[in-house]
Amino acid sequence: MNAEFFDAILMIEKEKGIPREYMHEKIAQALTTAYRRDNAGVTDNLAVELDEKKKEIHMYVKKDVVETVENTAMEMTPEEARAISPGAAVGDTISIEIPMSSFGRIAAQTAKQVIIQGIREAERGMIFQEFTSKENEILPALVTRVDQRNGNLILELGSGNDKTEVVLTAGEQARGEFIREGDRVRIYVVEVRKSPRGPQILISRTHPGLVKRLFELEVPEIAEGLVEIRSIAREAGNRTKLAVWSSDENVDPRGACIGPKSQRVNSVVAELRGEKIDVVLFSEDPEEYIAQALAPATVLEVRLAAEGKSCRVIVPDDQLSLAIGREGQNARLAAKLTGYKIDIKPESFVEEET
Repeated sequence: MNAEFFDAILMIEKEKGIPREYMHEKIAQALTTAYRRDNAGVTDNLAVELDEKKKEIHMYVKKDVVETVENTAMEMTPEEARAISPGAAVGDTISIEIPMSSFGRIAAQTAKQVIIQGIREAERGMIFQEFTSKENEILPALVTRVDQRNGNLILELGSGNDKTEVVLTAGEQARGEFIREGDRVRIYVVEVRKSPRGPQILISRTHPGLVKRLFELEVPEIAEGLVEIRSIAREAGNRTKLAVWSSDENVDPRGACIGPKSQRVNSVVAELRGEKIDVVLFSEDPEEYIAQALAPATVLEVRLAAEGKSCRVIVPDDQLSLAIGREGQNARLAAKLTGYKIDIKPESFVEEET
């Protein structure tokens, strides 16, 4: 049985990556728990030794040698002690080996349950550590199942023995995005939380961080620090506005993100399954920034309010619908991008007002 224990531990370490030292600790815990279950009064006077070389497990109960025994689980008489160690005297502590065969069926089941629980805890801990380091990153995933009841997607991350199952909820899928079983998609790791049922890996395809990371992967100038993404406003599955900036006057941040023949931005659009992307120039000047954010509409004038972050924007009459966008989307995204409340008016309105 001892040899089987050690062979199993090595297999667990190889297949699951759980250190054998951790499993040694769990086995010792399991054995002491099982022994205490069948032996009332035993507390912390148990010791378990695991010898990897000999593939042997030894368990001892330690008892103090006393003149008068009050607790047989913790104490023994000098006569009992000398039967084990001839030179024993009052005040000594004697270690008595417990035969593994003495474990009852219930105790053995208890030991097994503790070991299984230990494996589960280790696996959860490893998953938590692995994915905590991947927060705010993009990971490739395989769609293994589509839940027809609620629209959730069951995804598989990793490969081989390192596969982890995660759920992409319907609310974190972009509107109009059609994903089928067997598809490969990229997901954004929003957060990893601990819970009683194990680590919760919160993933998304609607988070603005997905767009940010995709551009960071596609645009070398961003990776090199020459171009910065200052702000993102997104309505997933429909449209995104991205404000970019460069401290190097020789680098065109907008051109870098769009790429030659629009290759870079088109790669991101393809990954987002057709979502439109407006790349605009960030500016420290609020008026200039707001005008850029309303692209593709032409802006004639931006009037900032005396107090608060709000403004009135004047556009040509024929650009009004373009500036506002379908169902107000362009104006809404521009406001989210800049942090300003934007009131758009046509040029003719200003003339009537004057």
